[in-house]
Amino acid sequence: MAIVQHKHEMPVQQPEVRAQNFKEVALGYSEEAAVAEAQRCLNCKNMPCVAGCPVNIDIPGFISHIKEGDFEGAYQVIHRSSTLPAVCGRVCPQETQCECRCTLGIKFEPVGIGRLERFVADYHNERAAEPPAPPALNGHRVAIIGSGPSGLTCAGDLAKKGYAVTIYEALHMPGGVLVYGIPEFRLPKDIVAKEVDMLKGLGVRIETNCVIGKTLTIDELFEEGFEAVFIGSGAGLPKFMGIEGETLKGVYSANEFLTRVNLMKAYRPDSSTPIQHGRQVAVVGGGNVAMDAARCARRLGAEVTIVYRRTEAELPARREEVEHAKEEGIIFRMLTNPVSLSGDENGSVTTLRCQGMELGEPDASGRARPVPVEGSEFELKADCVIMALGTAPNPLIKDTTEGLETQRWGGIIVNEEGLTSREGVYAGGDAVTGAATVISAMGAGKTAAKAIDEYLKNR
Repeated sequence: MAIVQHKHEMPVQQPEVRAQNFKEVALGYSEEAAVAEAQRCLNCKNMPCVAGCPVNIDIPGFISHIKEGDFEGAYQVIHRSSTLPAVCGRVCPQETQCECRCTLGIKFEPVGIGRLERFVADYHNERAAEPPAPPALNGHRVAIIGSGPSGLTCAGDLAKKGYAVTIYEALHMPGGVLVYGIPEFRLPKDIVAKEVDMLKGLGVRIETNCVIGKTLTIDELFEEGFEAVFIGSGAGLPKFMGIEGETLKGVYSANEFLTRVNLMKAYRPDSSTPIQHGRQVAVVGGGNVAMDAARCARRLGAEVTIVYRRTEAELPARREEVEHAKEEGIIFRMLTNPVSLSGDENGSVTTLRCQGMELGEPDASGRARPVPVEGSEFELKADCVIMALGTAPNPLIKDTTEGLETQRWGGIIVNEEGLTSREGVYAGGDAVTGAATVISAMGAGKTAAKAIDEYLKNR
């Protein structure tokens, strides 16, 4: 049988329709499309795709089940390694991880691994009557700080081994960045809720509205009888440029803007904490967070411009998100960097002053360094500016935990097993690395769970 060279197309909402709503853009494969896509897999013996997966899912294994129409069997293969398959199938950068190592991708398009994972997870979630019964407890207690992808993964892996796990979440809803950072049109919140319910079914307790470092400290968690702690508190401290005018009304960090849109629904007319509906919005940055903020603003009725200081080739955002943003009418101003903001007599932002850039020699990251072009300054009209420049870990946990060593920029220092400088205290995800991907955070959670299990079994 001849090899199908291209991935089977993912059905999506049409751009002119989806730009007016927050419903999920990608609609998912049918059973027929999933089987057909799975049949493109070459079933390589050395399985290079698995080496590209931070949580080491048996990718050929679950795809083989799909080929046979055994979709539940495929789910069980994935679930052995991943606590959040419906999430990963939607938001993981497969193009730079598992799919970029696909042997088929050497000559043709790689197998749509992420699309197949999403299909399998959705198939299971639509039909699962009850979560599996929790395993017998082994007598050990573990506390998890944060209910984002690293915390949920660590909790799930430990709960499967019989640990009594309690997650402490600062916000009123579990999910971390999955609920406050990623928009509904990329990751529906009922999907996250179902994955969290699976963990609750394994016996995981979740305490919301609990800020570790304020409500409780790590030392107090140990005093309450926990034998190990995993810090998966993420990186929620936004970065700004330090330019004139950043304190004007209508200037947001992407973190605040997305949290208020995704979690607090502040765009609704009856909101008690309304968000400004900009008519002309500028988003500064080029990562996935910038795309999310821009596409949210577009759905709120704005004309949106993304301002990025390098070229499109250097955009760190997923290619699919960039293409979706373009289709939805978002304008991209490449080789452009803000230098100041100005406002009106009421203190509200009105203008973003920018300068043109050109690419020079590579910087420490290996990317070409943007260099200002003399005499290239110009103004963009903007009544709302969103800074999507990255984030850093909040220092609250570090400042309230004696002996916890961190990097100068705030990341918690860990060894290869996720162990911090404090005995029994582990960490992973963005709290260690700074802002990164959901799947890398999950990988860190799995690593720490394995280390915690070994630590407590050998005490």
